[in-house]
Amino acid sequence: MMLHLQLKEQIEKHFAGHLNKEITLLQDALQLSLVNGVEAEIRYFSPAEYSLRWLWDAAESRIDTAPLHPDLKTSPNHLHDKEGRVLEDPLTIHGADPWSNVRAVLSALIQNPALT
Repeated sequence: MMLHLQLKEQIEKHFAGHLNKEITLLQDALQLSLVNGVEAEIRYFSPAEYSLRWLWDAAESRIDTAPLHPDLKTSPNHLHDKEGRVLEDPLTIHGADPWSNVRAVLSALIQNPALT
């Protein structure tokens, strides 16, 4: 919970102008809404275990670290794109500082919600 609280504070500080409403702090996640229509859920258990999910224009995508795709160069982290494909993760680094990863994902989603 402490990590989610710290991430919430960082997001509010760095992305205040992009937030559509107040961030919801849950027991094991953050939920946030961006002004460009992205709805996101951040679950960070450790630098090696996380799930960053977002919905935009009825399309859901997610980056997570479930060790299910060892054939990908970025394994265990990987991207489930809006078409349901499992791809290499272009945004986060497994084991990196959680704020660095969250910042990278939110910055990318603000620039291009479809990540195309």
